[in-house]
Amino acid sequence: LNKKYPDVFFQGVKKPFKSVIDVSSGDPHKAGMPPISFIRQVMAVCLYPELLKEKSLPLDVRQRAQKLLDMCSGGSVGSYSTTSIGLPEVQKSISEFITRRDGGVLSHPEDIILTIGSQKGLSVFLNLLTSGEGKTQTGVLTPMPCPHTLPMLLDMTGLALVPYRLFEEQGWAVNLDELHRALEAGRVHCEPKAIYISNPGNPTGYVQDRETIEKVIRFAATNCLIILAEEVHQGSVYGQDKEFISYKKVLSEMGKTYAETMELVSFHSISTAYIGECGLRGGYMEVVNIDPAVKKCLNFTPSAPVLPQLALELSLNPPRPEDSSYNSYTQVRGLSYALEFLNRVEGMSCQPSMAGPFLYPRVHLPPHMVEEAKRLGVKADVLYCQRLLEEEGICVGAGCENGQEDKNYHIRHRYLLIDNKINQFHRSFCEAMLTG
Repeated sequence: LNKKYPDVFFQGVKKPFKSVIDVSSGDPHKAGMPPISFIRQVMAVCLYPELLKEKSLPLDVRQRAQKLLDMCSGGSVGSYSTTSIGLPEVQKSISEFITRRDGGVLSHPEDIILTIGSQKGLSVFLNLLTSGEGKTQTGVLTPMPCPHTLPMLLDMTGLALVPYRLFEEQGWAVNLDELHRALEAGRVHCEPKAIYISNPGNPTGYVQDRETIEKVIRFAATNCLIILAEEVHQGSVYGQDKEFISYKKVLSEMGKTYAETMELVSFHSISTAYIGECGLRGGYMEVVNIDPAVKKCLNFTPSAPVLPQLALELSLNPPRPEDSSYNSYTQVRGLSYALEFLNRVEGMSCQPSMAGPFLYPRVHLPPHMVEEAKRLGVKADVLYCQRLLEEEGICVGAGCENGQEDKNYHIRHRYLLIDNKINQFHRSFCEAMLTG
């Protein structure tokens, strides 16, 4: 074919690796992690109910599938969702999960809106905030580093990004003085009306404690800011002596002044949760103290398709210890040795990650390499990532994608796949740049 159609087909450049390993995104299945059997088995039965008779499948799998099918109109996943914001039974199940998670703080099904992933839910809400131009343009306080898709999303919805720094030397913690500085700086060119919080942090893995959350809530209340809390990694906290505490729980325990007036929207998803079902595109947002008129607009949000709603219900209500699928379900979770490994690599350092799928190590680059990047017209961390991809077939994310604009360079990658290739590459790359 190459000879017959020389203008169409071409011979690729030979590389020292057989395939590219992409660990830059939050897609664990793309990076090689197998899906969770229990969830896939239940969904398979829902798609093909004849499998309800298949005795080789665990009993709890078939029982859960029947329960989910009973939630669907006509007992079929091929039917429409019964309301525009999701299946009522799934809304109820999610609200019960939130109530358990928050130690009895009530969550109401009517406050749960099923969405096509957390990003779609966030986009819908951001569009409702959009207004004004110039100094009257709505602004959103945004952490730096932040989720790499967030700046583009704010730009697409016509909102001004108001950056507040997270300090690496403080373990990427939220700093109240920095919030005040960012707010005042933002008011020069826009009207900040919301603050975006990523907890556990994306991509840093920082888990906020109760004191920090209370400070942020008081700051937001004093300055009339809506809190947009991305909490998609809440089920993946592994830091020693760390626990996830939701903004909803802390808010409810701060007294009526805050609990009954402070506007909060929290987001969760099956894409970035530990089950990593990115392709299904299922998520929800819980709205608290939101104006009824705004809530009415949200009720017209296109809900997630039925199958992702069912997968979301499964992820929030996993097998119990007495269920036959319990042991296999719990075996898929755990943290690798990647953090310790990175801190042994000469020229790299990484703050302890407490949660989530990412590590965000700092790469110490020689000045000559930074100058080379300037000459080529790219960021130094981008050049580093390009060379790592070219030479080792490992695709990681550059820190500038997460809003990192200072002279400290970082890369973002999943901890699932990390080996000695990065150590070898980093050493040889820096030596080549120093002698180049």
